[in-house]
Amino acid sequence: MNSASASFHESRSSLMSRDTPIVFVVDDDISVRESLESLIRFAGWQPQTFASAQEFLSRPRVFVPSCLVLDVTLPDLNGLDLQQRIATDRIDMPIIFITGHGDVPMTVRAMKAGAVEFLTKPYRDEVLLSAIQQAIECSHAALRREAEMRSTRDSYASLSRRERHVMALVVRGLLNKQVGGELGISEITVKAHRGNVMRKMKADSLAELVNMAARLHLASTPKGWHFTNQPAATS
Repeated sequence: MNSASASFHESRSSLMSRDTPIVFVVDDDISVRESLESLIRFAGWQPQTFASAQEFLSRPRVFVPSCLVLDVTLPDLNGLDLQQRIATDRIDMPIIFITGHGDVPMTVRAMKAGAVEFLTKPYRDEVLLSAIQQAIECSHAALRREAEMRSTRDSYASLSRRERHVMALVVRGLLNKQVGGELGISEITVKAHRGNVMRKMKADSLAELVNMAARLHLASTPKGWHFTNQPAATS
């Protein structure tokens, strides 16, 4: 183990969440798996190794920062096909490719599909460790965004139907008086509903509420459509 490994061991605390990040390794060469397992463990991360893509796919998704060190050439499903298979349901797990037989088209395909690095064997330990660190930081950020999105959805689900109506109009830029006209309620009642929306959505400003609506892909209320034509909602 060289000095680069030691330096990563010292800096790993900045990457730690409550759970130790996991580095998955899929390579059919047992000597490579054992070598990477030792390197990754010494760097302070948790290694999990697999001899094939199918073996890896049988492992349930984890919800801690993670990345995948993936050999291109595998006995069953190859690395590029595995990347395509998990592209939609494991977007929080960046992929680092390693191969002894890389070429330009292969590299381009992997990088276009979102790989963070494509390394050709033999590679230096510090190069791989740097790529792993970058990948785990990306995973950390993706998990944080996912948690924030889940929280926003839960907050929106807590709104009453009337509060959702008010929110839809407010994020379109309507003033309280205009919202009241659309809904057939008083301006004071609009203010009360708007206050509830801001509190339940945990929004500190109108701009933040607009951003939340955009992340939720809330459709703007069609012009000419009046909420007053709809059944009244509970407050």
